[in-house]
Amino acid sequence: MGEPKRKRPTIHQLYRRFLNREDSAGFVRAVSQIYTSATLHRLATGGDRLSRRAAILAISYLGGRESMHSIGHALQDSDRIVRLLAEDGIRAVWFRAGESNQTLKLQRVARLNSCGQFELAADLATQVINADPGYAEAWNQRAIAAYGMHDYYEAIADCQATLELNPYHFPAATGLAHCYLEMDDQSSALEAFRLALKIYPDSEYARSRIRQLIRSLELDS
Repeated sequence: MGEPKRKRPTIHQLYRRFLNREDSAGFVRAVSQIYTSATLHRLATGGDRLSRRAAILAISYLGGRESMHSIGHALQDSDRIVRLLAEDGIRAVWFRAGESNQTLKLQRVARLNSCGQFELAADLATQVINADPGYAEAWNQRAIAAYGMHDYYEAIADCQATLELNPYHFPAATGLAHCYLEMDDQSSALEAFRLALKIYPDSEYARSRIRQLIRSLELDS
């Protein structure tokens, strides 16, 4: 007689069901009933490939500030699907990483930024930061507003604050590079793009800008 067939982990079954049905609400509901946040974080960083995919997908829907390391770490995972899932869901986690009464305000800040109402966005982002100084995405959104108002020194300071609070925030590193480019500091821009690529090695945008800047600096030397 052969060895008995090993039972698949429950999270594998839930993930395969999600792939077949594309029922994200059902997947999140089932996972949250069975797995704790701590277990999902453990699976996201140390599970097998399918477990990591499922855990990162769940964290994308459920995670907040406590999940920033797990989903940030997944940006450099050996499995491309894990990296894509992390990149796709990480911004939602960042927005949920604030105190519950500040997340709705920050969503409004993001809408104001997208509409070009940068002064209003900066004022509201400052209110959020004052209420929750550890909310990294609030600093990032204020950096976007400052950049939109051409206040590049303020934008740089806020990008740096974002990265201090959340070292996985590759868009903040990219924003830092854009500020340096506006200030005609190509060397600093190059280092910022390199940081963005180090955080998220699949960033083709950062990779292409690095190549452009290296060529430009070589021509100027």
